[in-house]
Amino acid sequence: MKSLLLAQIRHELRSRFERLSKAAHEAHAAATDPGSKAEGKYDTRSLEASYLAAGQARQVDELAEAVRIFEALTLPDFSSSDPIDAGALVGAKLHGETVFFLLVPSSGGLEIQHEGQEITLLTPASDLYRKLLGMKIGESLDQPALVVTEVR
Repeated sequence: MKSLLLAQIRHELRSRFERLSKAAHEAHAAATDPGSKAEGKYDTRSLEASYLAAGQARQVDELAEAVRIFEALTLPDFSSSDPIDAGALVGAKLHGETVFFLLVPSSGGLEIQHEGQEITLLTPASDLYRKLLGMKIGESLDQPALVVTEVR
């Protein structure tokens, strides 16, 4: 199951990378187009276009790094008695709903639909990631009010 999930994440990241790369290229072209040159001292079109192009270029770099990380990533299998660690797929009850988190090194916040379930990627930068580490099935958190129901 995790290999299929990883393949789906890789596909999503590559798709986002391609879309954002195209948008960044278009923003760069707009920023450097002679037609976007300021026509007066209050005309900020070229400045705004250059800020947009720079921001998108940073996002492209971040996505390229995420793609690289996930291309090399393997996820370990966990038994139901193992404590939560990096690479774990964690099922939990949160406010009465079943939620799933995948503890990964990059792309935190990305949500993937997999086998009818929404899985949210968590990274070490996330407070919830750090709180989940070491927990086992049946253990709970107060903030957020969460009970671990499965670890894979």
